[in-house]
Amino acid sequence: MALKFSYVHLPQYPLDYSLETIQLADRLGYWAFYCVDETWHKDAWLLFAAAADKTSNIRMGPNVTHVILRDPALIVQALGTLDELTNGRTECVLSFGNLSLLEQHHTEWKGKRPLSRVKEATQVMRTMLKTGTIEEFDGEFFKYSGLSTAARPVQDPFPIKLGAMGGPRSFELAGAEFDGMHHAIGYSRENYEYVMEHTKKGAEKAGRNWEELDLGAWVAWITSKDSAAAKEVARIIVAFYIPSMPQSLVERHGIEYESLQPLLDAFGRGDVAGAVELCTPELAEKLSIAGTPEECAEKVQRDILPTGINHIIACITDPHLVKVFTGQDVGGVPDAKGQLQLIHDEVFPLLGVAV
Repeated sequence: MALKFSYVHLPQYPLDYSLETIQLADRLGYWAFYCVDETWHKDAWLLFAAAADKTSNIRMGPNVTHVILRDPALIVQALGTLDELTNGRTECVLSFGNLSLLEQHHTEWKGKRPLSRVKEATQVMRTMLKTGTIEEFDGEFFKYSGLSTAARPVQDPFPIKLGAMGGPRSFELAGAEFDGMHHAIGYSRENYEYVMEHTKKGAEKAGRNWEELDLGAWVAWITSKDSAAAKEVARIIVAFYIPSMPQSLVERHGIEYESLQPLLDAFGRGDVAGAVELCTPELAEKLSIAGTPEECAEKVQRDILPTGINHIIACITDPHLVKVFTGQDVGGVPDAKGQLQLIHDEVFPLLGVAV
């Protein structure tokens, strides 16, 4: 499968700017324009709808949407509507949710078998996407009677991919039952070998060919001609990703989880500046793709692509996002549109991305 390259957008920008980024990504040949589906940001679904008739080829959708905060039948309603608006260009990456966000919603997830919830939600969604109805469903987590929707997707079958972070069960489930696996915030060769080992295991047990799946690496990405500036932005933003990383994922990057406790404690008491200060350049180097186009491409080629990953999903961080999250002004790094162009011009050729 040819390598795909997509962009993850955090909807923290003026909406006109967000629409300009998706139009640029469409013109440049990016595979998909994803947004996180979280309360912290502007609404991803409305942004996609606004962009549908302003784009031609790029796919779009949540990466990820959550089946604890969103009912799966309502996700189907949104997906079906968006797939009609885009004429079959809608993506869906599913998970149980951002644990930090669930805690802020006072939504209990511990001991609630969240992965089983995702599996059951997917059963609901596939039935409704296929038929538009769910006559009777009496599951452990979801129950419906005589439910229907007029929202009908163009794609048949409609692809559903699993957003997975910790593992190994999530990776095996993705390989066995989903149309793809997108792994969030992983960077090391050791990590991706582990991820792919279990994804392949799940696919093989189910009699599937893992090479036919969409296997994505969702990564924090900062590209600039100024390597030092890009790596400083990475150091700042990585501090915000660390609290969402499970211990097993951290340790697959050669990092002792206990060493992060001061940073985690700082975030826990609301000391953002202190947490950022505790994020060292060494941590940032291990937990991001940052630097010149050549440095970024080299890290992807060395640590990610040899394991079987066939889709790079870049969550681009720029000075605007740093300002939003920390109040700091940083220089030497292009804005999101500038990085989209730089990646297209200089990273795509190095990775062999066809557009």
